[in-house]
Amino acid sequence: MEIATNPAKLRVRHFRQILLWPLQLMPLPDDGPLQNHSQLLEQVSADNPWRELADEFCGDPEQFHERHYSEFVTFLPYVQRFLYGEGSGQDASSHAGESPIRVFRRHDVAKVRMTFKESDQPIDFDIVHLDLYFFYDIDVVILVVEIAADDLELRQVQDTLYRFGRAYPPYWDEDGSGGHCLKRAEWIDSAGQVLSVSDYEKRSKYLSFVSRCRAPCISSHWEFLLRPLVQHHSGEIGLVRYRQIEYHRMPLLAYLAVDDPRALTRGDFARLVLVAGPGKPGSLPYSDQHLEGFESRYCYDRYWHPQAEPAGTRLMSCGHAFVMVGSAREAYFTGLENGLLGQFRHQFFLLFLIPHFHKAALLMLSDRLVSALNRLEIGHAESVKQFKRAIRQILEVFLRFSHRYWFHEVSDQMQARALFRITGDHLGTESLYTELREEIQDMSQYLDSDSLRRQANTVVRLTVVTTAGLVATITTGFLGINLIDAAHDELIDRILFFALVAIPSVLLTGFAVVKSKPLSDFLEALSDERLSHRDKLAALLPVWRRKRPPRA
Repeated sequence: MEIATNPAKLRVRHFRQILLWPLQLMPLPDDGPLQNHSQLLEQVSADNPWRELADEFCGDPEQFHERHYSEFVTFLPYVQRFLYGEGSGQDASSHAGESPIRVFRRHDVAKVRMTFKESDQPIDFDIVHLDLYFFYDIDVVILVVEIAADDLELRQVQDTLYRFGRAYPPYWDEDGSGGHCLKRAEWIDSAGQVLSVSDYEKRSKYLSFVSRCRAPCISSHWEFLLRPLVQHHSGEIGLVRYRQIEYHRMPLLAYLAVDDPRALTRGDFARLVLVAGPGKPGSLPYSDQHLEGFESRYCYDRYWHPQAEPAGTRLMSCGHAFVMVGSAREAYFTGLENGLLGQFRHQFFLLFLIPHFHKAALLMLSDRLVSALNRLEIGHAESVKQFKRAIRQILEVFLRFSHRYWFHEVSDQMQARALFRITGDHLGTESLYTELREEIQDMSQYLDSDSLRRQANTVVRLTVVTTAGLVATITTGFLGINLIDAAHDELIDRILFFALVAIPSVLLTGFAVVKSKPLSDFLEALSDERLSHRDKLAALLPVWRRKRPPRA
């Protein structure tokens, strides 16, 4: 096979792309039929093509392959428990060790047919997987679409990465087609029948939807793929509703097996990892100043040797995209079971999935916090109660997220650890986590201080009631000890005795209230064993001294 030296004629012998589309799930009603969102897909019906994916760890051990084992041991134990759960030991009926992730897959879509703007000749890509990832206790779902094709031009691969994963057009070209989008995308079943077609060109649909709902409208072929889930702002009826949580460009992973990866220029690598689309051969997608430090910021070149034969593998990540480029002539790079292709579809996919799940979950919690604040009406008692309840729930979810899902490190393997860190740094998950934690803590401290203020007000009211009742207690108590037998005296005599006791009691109580501060200091000094008797008596003097007003 002749190696192409002209970048315009470079061929990608095998291509894989995995799209990840995080979406926010709207909270379920308390009185609804569903306890969690994934229950909707458990129901077998004609309008539900999703079926739960069986866990490899719960099936026949003979079906547990070496690639599953390699994937498992890549991660640290606490990440393993997050991804796969843990064994139930002797209690086989226990569900406590199950993974918090539930995956549903549909099999009715066999291909996606893409028509690009530069050519009317469509290209068919095989659908390898169509999955939905649900996470326990987190209102986030991630759509995963894996496609594959062989023997493509590099420009076609760059255009696919650039145009395929777009939920809606940001604008429209002069010919009416959606800007930066495919001219046409079609989902095809195994019999060759078209299941759904994109509608990027329907400008009025997108404009009217944004005008009515103040939310972007999603292309029809993506809506089809997510059913029976429905878009939150649409008029469709559905129990489980979703809405966009991030940018309309879906995060992606890409695998490119080429004849000689050294034939790719610096501009080609930059266009791939930054998903900049095709350009003139030999050109850069952005200015030299913008791409300064490109290799150190986006490339992991531990196994990349462009001066050697073979050149090895180049791994790149910008947060939004992860790209793996290697030689199609190396069996290890193209190995689906034990090679890098198998690792790309498993280990590297999970290394990319986790930080994007982190970001989506944090954005979801931030959105719920803002929604709770927007619904708050300070002067409405019921609104204040609902606000406090919502903040407490968000705090509880955040605490569970921190202890169940949040990881600073996922692997001790140097390559896996470095790629996870690079992706997380570009996504800014650490700073987002810190910011959200501080916001929730500030809100929680406000609620705690408000509760303390209310408790203090209650104590003040109780103090007033106790002070008023103290006079009556002393008076009736003195008269009730029978030191003076006046039960048979005249009424005027009994009133006189009552007044003789009540008036000193009122005066003494009032004196105690007025001098409560120095009396409190005296009692504190009296209980301090470190002070001498002279010092304790000295602490009593301020009680009798008259406080002088400050001089003007």
